Amino acid sequence: MVHIHVMGASGSGTTSLGLALTERLDIAHLDTDDFFWLPTDPPFTTPREAGERIRLLLDETARHDGWVLSGSALKWGRPLEPLYDLIVFLRIEPELRMARIRAREAARYGNRIGPGGDMEVKSGEFLEWAASYDTAGPERRSLAAHEQWLETQTAPVLRLDSSSELDDLAAEVLLHPAIAAGAVRRRR
Repeated sequence: MVHIHVMGASGSGTTSLGLALTERLDIAHLDTDDFFWLPTDPPFTTPREAGERIRLLLDETARHDGWVLSGSALKWGRPLEPLYDLIVFLRIEPELRMARIRAREAARYGNRIGPGGDMEVKSGEFLEWAASYDTAGPERRSLAAHEQWLETQTAPVLRLDSSSELDDLAAEVLLHPAIAAGAVRRRR
């Protein structure tokens, strides 16, 4: 079975591609946000303690022969790194990425992020944080941090422009030798 990590900036399509791959490969989908954040309302406000998130993620990966992990596990997901068969790094033009994020935020939260909404300030802070991905330093989730991290990995890295159609992106991943070999092993 295969273990794929799909990573990139917020809004680059890691979750969408992760879900598409799990559907095609009939394996589990895991998203780092589900492990990093405690379930709260409003969401994404309280991080889970690092040891607990690692334990939960390792427990979940152990339950499945194959999986796709979407999102970023920078600095806390080290125990998973030896398990990756392939790392898919998604990049997209910042303007398109931010347009995707704004549309996603509006669809998820509606009036809650509008003027006077209970999530207005948090949403503004998130958008500001997300917009700085391409220019921020390696001390936080950024292009610089991702590039540094990728240099340390032993799994093959497939870099994709996520402005392409989702089906095309999934096809490129499935054709990668690391995944094609895993698919053959799975069928036997």
